Parts: sequence; structure tokens; C-alpha cells
Amino acid sequence: MFLLTRNALNRFKIRSIQQIRSRQSHENHSEDFHDKYGNTVLASGTAFCVFAWVFIATHIGIEWNLSPVGRVTPKEWNDE
Repeated sequence: MFLLTRNALNRFKIRSIQQIRSRQSHENHSEDFHDKYGNTVLASGTAFCVFAWVFIATHIGIEWNLSPVGRVTPKEWNDE
């Protein structure tokens, strides 16, 4: 009884998957928002983030990787 039920369910699942695939292949695919504008939105968001980081990094006054060698001098020793 169990084998008969399992075989019937497997056949039903296979048929339903085949029917879904055949229906999807015959449908005309209409473009949605992501198909039309997805890459544009992604590129503009990336460009905005890069521009913002570059602007902030160059305008907040951080001195990048400057070596103190030759510019730092020790203070004089006080013996008092």
C-alpha cells in the first residue's frame, strides 16, 4: 500500500513540474522594474558610494601614511 501511494505521489509531482515548465516556456516574458532598471540602479548606487567616500576622504583633513622619520625631534632633558 505504501509503495503504491509513494509511486502515485511521485508521478503527480513529476507531472505538475512538467506542466509548470511547459506553461512558463510558452508565456511571453514581460519586463519588470528590475529587468528594465536593475543594472542602472546598481551602477548609479555604486558610483554614488565611490564618489561619497572619495569626497569625504579628501576633505576631512586626514594625512595618509606620512612617515614621522626626520620630523620628530626629542625634547631637551631637564635635570632639575
